Amino acid sequence: MESRPLVVVGAGMSGTAAAIEAARSGVRVTLIDENPIPASMAALNVPQFFGQRFNAELQDRALMLERVVAANDALAEAEAAGVDVQLGTCVWGAFRNSDTSRVLDGPQLGLADQDRSWLIKYDRLIVAAGARDLGLAFAGWDQAGAVGARGAQRLLESYQALTSRRMVILGSGDLGLCTAHQALDSGIDIAAVVDVSAAVRGDETSSLALREAGVRVYTSHAVKQAVGSEGEIESVVLVAIDDAGEPVAGSETVVAADTVCLAIGLVPNVELLSLLGCDLRFESDLGGYVPVHDGWMQTSVEGVYVAGDVAGCNEDVTHSGEIARNQGRLAGIAAAESLGAIDRDAALARRRDLPADVGSPTRSENHASWTRWSQALVSAGGPGLLACQCEQVTCAELIDLEPPRYLQWESDPEGARGLRTLATNASVNPDQVKRLTRAGMGHCQGRLCREQVALLLAEESGTDITDMPLMSYRPPVRPLPLRVMWPHDEPEQVRSEWPKWFSPTHRVLG
Repeated sequence: MESRPLVVVGAGMSGTAAAIEAARSGVRVTLIDENPIPASMAALNVPQFFGQRFNAELQDRALMLERVVAANDALAEAEAAGVDVQLGTCVWGAFRNSDTSRVLDGPQLGLADQDRSWLIKYDRLIVAAGARDLGLAFAGWDQAGAVGARGAQRLLESYQALTSRRMVILGSGDLGLCTAHQALDSGIDIAAVVDVSAAVRGDETSSLALREAGVRVYTSHAVKQAVGSEGEIESVVLVAIDDAGEPVAGSETVVAADTVCLAIGLVPNVELLSLLGCDLRFESDLGGYVPVHDGWMQTSVEGVYVAGDVAGCNEDVTHSGEIARNQGRLAGIAAAESLGAIDRDAALARRRDLPADVGSPTRSENHASWTRWSQALVSAGGPGLLACQCEQVTCAELIDLEPPRYLQWESDPEGARGLRTLATNASVNPDQVKRLTRAGMGHCQGRLCREQVALLLAEESGTDITDMPLMSYRPPVRPLPLRVMWPHDEPEQVRSEWPKWFSPTHRVLG
């Protein structure tokens, strides 16, 4: 098994900055990034919400690799510094010895590309995995054309493969306004910017520029339904909402569009940190659950550092870029010192070149806005909205704790259950609800529904969102083909004996 002194996961601004800083200190660094994403994975909306809005060029891996490299100047700088850059490689698991496992000879990562899967050991790890789009359900969001802002930006900037022609953007914060400007610059018509708030939440100058460009802004509005044929969004029905978040009768407006872009918020990608057992705490103003870290970006697990959006994100952090870059540099310095490549004095000297508050991004409340969005969309679209697309679980089924539909299970009225009943007996836990309903058990591991589920559970059970536990992650945290996970053919004995496992006379003795 290969072993690396330092592995950096994520080649965005923070990850490349960390890799370059450590490499210039004399550390052998491996920088891993899953982009370019295979078309098969992008079709599953992993790791971003791509919403089927990409063209056939995404299947040309060589072309996508060329574009990804061209869109990230820091990759060339990293290679010049001696960093081993591995693109198109996803990290599907992270493992270390703990109270329940003592057999590993060191911490390890599970990696995979299109052809194989393998494990590598590391001495130090910097997780710069970024953030994902907040997914909130609206009627018709399971059709092609519902995308996330980060997914759309990736298709625009790195892949140059976005197929949208006319877009409605949900969210008037800086994330939504920035996405609108990027889309306009790429020749995409912005039909509307929509927000449940009574006023635009983002930069006034940016908002004014959009209005002057002819973009219609709908405040105090939500989506009632995205309408289309053959699984493709063709128009969006907007509805005005009152102060209580309820739709106003007779206020519907139909907007022609082939894309609805969710730009309501961003959530840190903490999957690997959760698998490693890093302490995570809920910080609404930083996007939800974020890793606890010290002033050198080290987590509660020795030798594991974080940088960028995964350490906590909001719209100010995302669009400045400088905070993420400086956090990456700080993590790279700390990792280099811990490996003995530089001494403490050198580390302190390098840190003095960075802003004093590098590890402390600005803060702004998120979940109050997210809750209002969730309530308005469910009120407008009805309880039959698909909260979990992968497992086809509706908001009503989630609240009633209905088991998976394929079980064809029915209960008598006396046996009826629901979140309120559950809350009277114990605290509500998303993992328990996941096992009862399968919401969050799909191939995306809840990337599109985790926050929606938490918001619904909190509202229905009367629990503060800050007290809602994190729905757990399990490896592999990326959907992988079986041929990649185990490329070897099955033995002849397995092939010949396989039918016996399905024989009615077969018995397994315990």
